[in-house]
Amino acid sequence: MAITDWPQQERPREKLMSRGAEALSDAELLALFLRTGTRGKSAVDLARELISRHGGLRPLLEAEVPALCASPGLGPAKAVLLHAALELGRRFLDAAIRRGDVVTGVADTRRFLCARLRHHPYEVFAALFLDNRHRLIVYEELFRGSVAGASVHPREVVRRCLQHNAAAVVFAHNHPSGVAEPSRADREITERLRDALALIDVRVLDHFVVGDGEPVSFAERGLL
Repeated sequence: MAITDWPQQERPREKLMSRGAEALSDAELLALFLRTGTRGKSAVDLARELISRHGGLRPLLEAEVPALCASPGLGPAKAVLLHAALELGRRFLDAAIRRGDVVTGVADTRRFLCARLRHHPYEVFAALFLDNRHRLIVYEELFRGSVAGASVHPREVVRRCLQHNAAAVVFAHNHPSGVAEPSRADREITERLRDALALIDVRVLDHFVVGDGEPVSFAERGLL
């Protein structure tokens, strides 16, 4: 049955207009971007099939364009549209923290770091460099590694702090496994960085570990 044959209040577009986007399922939201289905399948049916085939909405949206194009019902136009939608969402979240903004809201910081780090298939160690009023100077991804981890060099972090004339810093890294629980190595490198930066009067305000769920804050855990 085509979506146009559904009761009007159940059609994704009309449902969004009357009840808001949060009322739609993942498949219904995806169907709005797909716009059309295939022979014998509505756009919602196709969306459900794609989400199942790729193991979830996140793996689907993070798949490369060639992999998307190889999925039944998706061609280059729809694959590019999905990538554009994902990038638009990332940029929206990035806009929550911009150069010159005061970094105090934990919720905004979490959303920003999730948008930047969650999609990486390898471990990335990043930093928000802040001035003495905790305004953002710059966000930088400092080190990259394999799924097993990234090598973090305190001397390089000290150098970058001096280059940016930073007074404080917030660290973050992702766990490609999806488990955001800080490891022993995470705690040890954080202590080494805190001690090294204390020598140049730069405060480590927090360290976030980004996984599939809510990012874990070292400060909230009492680990700093």
